[in-house]
Amino acid sequence: MSWEISRSFRFEAAHLLPHAPEGHKCRRLHGHSFGVTVFVAGMLAEPEGWVCDFAEISEAWRPLHDELDHRYLNEMAGLDNPTSELLAAWIWDRLSGALPGLSAVEIAETCTSRCLYRPR
Repeated sequence: MSWEISRSFRFEAAHLLPHAPEGHKCRRLHGHSFGVTVFVAGMLAEPEGWVCDFAEISEAWRPLHDELDHRYLNEMAGLDNPTSELLAAWIWDRLSGALPGLSAVEIAETCTSRCLYRPR
C-alpha cells in the first residue's frame, strides 16, 4: 500500500506568454496569485507513521518561494515562456533533488485553471 500527501503554497508573480497567438490576452503583461501544490508519495515511515514530515515539504519549497515571489517570471532562467505547464516542470526540476518521493507538482494560476505535472 502507498500513500500520497500534499502541501499547498502561494506566490505572486507577473508574466506574459510570448508564444501565445497574436491578440491573445496572455501575450500582455499580467500577474497571478499562483497556487502550487507539491505531492509526495511513498510508504509509511516507521515509527513515525507518515510518508514524510509536512515540514520537509515546506523546507524544500522555501527557497523556490523566495526565488519566485513578486518576480517577473519571464526574466528567470528557463522561464522565458512561463506557461503553467512549463512552470510546473521548472519547479519539479528544482524540488526533485531536495524532496525524496516527489510525485507531482500542481500549478493553479486562477481559482479555476490548474495544471498537474507528474513526469513518472
